[in-house]
Amino acid sequence: MKNSEIKALSLEELKEKLNTESSNMQNIRFAHAISPLENPMRIRETKRLIARLNTEIRRREIEANS
Repeated sequence: MKNSEIKALSLEELKEKLNTESSNMQNIRFAHAISPLENPMRIRETKRLIARLNTEIRRREIEANS
């Protein structure tokens, strides 16, 4: 998901996507602990997406308070 796509989402959609990706990250880590993933870069990509979502949510909170 690109930054432009993230910025196009509403705050509720961002929070929903964050919850979805966080649970997805737990599932990926659990699957990787049991047996190696076919594509271990998915862990890194998911972590970065979660960070982007958190950053955008925080940016909007700061803008709303200013």
